Amino acid sequence: MPVAIEASALTKTFGATVAVDQLDLLVEPGQVLGFLGPNGAGKTTTIRMLLNLHRPSAGSVRVLGLDSVHDSVAIHAQTGYLPGDLELHPRMTARTILDWFARARGGVDRVYRDELIERFDVTTDRRIHELSKGNRQKIGLVLAFMHRPALLILDEPSSGLDPLMQDEFHRLLRETTADGRTVFLSSHELDEIQRIADRVAIIKEGQLVVTDSVASLRRQAPQVLEVTFKQPVGAAVFDGLDGVTHLTLDGNKVSLQATGELAPLLRVIADHDPLDLVTRHADLDELFLAYYRDTPADAS
Repeated sequence: MPVAIEASALTKTFGATVAVDQLDLLVEPGQVLGFLGPNGAGKTTTIRMLLNLHRPSAGSVRVLGLDSVHDSVAIHAQTGYLPGDLELHPRMTARTILDWFARARGGVDRVYRDELIERFDVTTDRRIHELSKGNRQKIGLVLAFMHRPALLILDEPSSGLDPLMQDEFHRLLRETTADGRTVFLSSHELDEIQRIADRVAIIKEGQLVVTDSVASLRRQAPQVLEVTFKQPVGAAVFDGLDGVTHLTLDGNKVSLQATGELAPLLRVIADHDPLDLVTRHADLDELFLAYYRDTPADAS
């Protein structure tokens, strides 16, 4: 199978604003790529360029071996897309919408489509404006998956789903990749990405800051230490220790992250009467926040 997505120096500007900047990305077939970043980081703009909904200002991207601009119709035929701002005709029923899109695609396997409807417990006989956000989202998932596309591009797909439906969605993703197909999943849900993604790409201010496997990111993660001392200790105790960051004090409890050699840190801890020590690797949430720590909280 061709490479699912191959972007080279992909750039999009809106006037003086650079939304995506020199993005290089390779997504192999048969994997789930988690595309992470806060609002305004460039995730949705990147997705729209993959589908030729935005033309790149510079650079190029190939999807399923095809040029995103010149071959966009062929790409759309082989792609399932769930936008983050899904809009469906409010006066139509889900059944009418699903039938219309099935005809527009030249027909789909109705048995498989109806299986998806049952799996996600889709309400098909009520008008869209009568449905909750979660029920509308389930219709969007059926629309994206029902033609068994080679590539799924999903923007915040779990939004509004209850935990049972999220689990069903994750099972569907595993079935999709086991079939050799590919999922490009943009999400704020870091816990979800840890559970289902094979690789992660983190975007910050329009630029990729890391692309790696989830397993590799976990191996590289700093150690998180939470220590309870007999008496409160001051931050100065840890001054001069290489690799010690994100130190917080709460009475006689200390939390910190450490990279590199742990022996000097453990000696300092031992010298100050520790009562309890818990250590673990930072999870993906903490790694993500570390990449974004210098970004203002209200960045958009």
